[in-house]
Amino acid sequence: MLNLFFNYALSLAYKEPDFNVFCPNTEQVVEANTKNSCVDKGGQWNENTAYAPQKMEAVGYCDLQFTCRQGYEAARKVFDRNVFVVLVILGALSVLVGNFFKGNEVISSGLALGGVLSFIIASIRYWSSANDYVHIVILGIALVILFWIAMKKFRNQTNAGI
Repeated sequence: MLNLFFNYALSLAYKEPDFNVFCPNTEQVVEANTKNSCVDKGGQWNENTAYAPQKMEAVGYCDLQFTCRQGYEAARKVFDRNVFVVLVILGALSVLVGNFFKGNEVISSGLALGGVLSFIIASIRYWSSANDYVHIVILGIALVILFWIAMKKFRNQTNAGI
């Protein structure tokens, strides 16, 4: 429930980019049969020589949404990064607050595990946008936090049984 709360509150407070704002769906058909007309209209011309008959020139197609899609993808990467940072901060706060409920093992464990789940959700959401060095940092932090929680929880249980 903690992560449902985090993600729903975040979606209300911080709206994700809308593809239709960057690339409005217009009803008019735009012709772009040549490389120059395609580029002039903000598209990207793609050569398609594999399917061209032998006696014809190379054919291609125009991706008219190329330029607007680049803007959308850039905005999406910034959004994903910001959501990642917020979810990691909320997860860290959950783990820390869980330590203050030592008298109630259920709340303590729930907050700690909810914080770890927040890290996992944040990492999954940001994974495709992050580069390899960020992947290593994410995995390293996750391992350290999981190790710390395991040591804390199992040390308390082991010492209580002795």
